[in-house]
Amino acid sequence: MITTKQRAFLRKLGSTLEPVMQIGKEGLKEASIEQIEGLFEARELIKIKVLQNCDYSPRELADEIKNQTGCEQVQVIGGKIVLYRRSKKSNIKHIELV
Repeated sequence: MITTKQRAFLRKLGSTLEPVMQIGKEGLKEASIEQIEGLFEARELIKIKVLQNCDYSPRELADEIKNQTGCEQVQVIGGKIVLYRRSKKSNIKHIELV
């Protein structure tokens, strides 16, 4: 569980990120979850864009991703979701949460 201060720090970092994935009409599938898992191992902080033709709201998708991957929901704003999960890899630069 991250603190409010850590969440604010991650929101600041996430504001400059470009979305690395889009979720549209088909919603979340097993392949999407696997792709998100891979993104967490490579980046730790990811931004996902939810397209307008998606049947689910960005908040519903964020909750579902959180339940399936064990990540932390940093922010849901408009059609964008920012999520964080510490990578298990040791050869990447980790985000230092204070």
